[in-house]
Amino acid sequence: MPRYRLTLEYDGGAYNGFQVQAGQPTVQGAVETAITAFCGQTIRLAAAGRTDTGVHATGQVVTFDLDKAWPAATVMNALNAHLVQEAVAVLDCIEVDPEFHARFSATGRRYLYRILNRPGRPALDQGRIWHIRQPMDEAAMHRAAQALVGLHDFTTFRDVNCQSKSPVKTLDIASVTRVGEEVHLVFAARSFLHRQVRSMTGTLAQVGLGRWQVSDVARVLAARDRAACGPVAPSDGLYLTGVDYD
Repeated sequence: MPRYRLTLEYDGGAYNGFQVQAGQPTVQGAVETAITAFCGQTIRLAAAGRTDTGVHATGQVVTFDLDKAWPAATVMNALNAHLVQEAVAVLDCIEVDPEFHARFSATGRRYLYRILNRPGRPALDQGRIWHIRQPMDEAAMHRAAQALVGLHDFTTFRDVNCQSKSPVKTLDIASVTRVGEEVHLVFAARSFLHRQVRSMTGTLAQVGLGRWQVSDVARVLAARDRAACGPVAPSDGLYLTGVDYD
């Protein structure tokens, strides 16, 4: 039974998250429906990450098995044809070893958070970026973010509904840079807690706006208290940009 790996791009604003939910539009539901329309087979795919409602992806990875071996290009083109009315596109399709798993084989995940930092609201990127009108100090945000790098108890940045067994994670990269009128926050780790990236982004934004000091980020991390977290950033600006595998 051949196993296929897809790389997906999608606009999360059109869906109630990635994971399939009865009666709700989801990314998983759209892709699984397209697979059934293509080959008549009902499958349940596995994903590298279950993005929340409104969260986007430029590099989500999913795997699934088919009863018949099809050329990877045929699978990709057929699925894109059936997804033409959806805000989901297949960027790449390859056949992989049956032991490969989108989630459990992953060694790292990368996220980008985009902030539009200008007085004027977005028109073209409405729903795909967090708009902050007040000037932000991205250099201070970057300095503050370095306190988050490494092995830590991230309880402060963990959603109350998180199902992870432990709040201890290793954050490999936390970078903040300015790209024109945008402030980009990049985070990389083997895995993340539920809403950890949005929670860290919201806290770092307080530093960028001058409401918190750089040292406050280390303080709230050490508190291991969800109440110490800054306001959680909205889902609009968050993108799953890539998944790493050995």
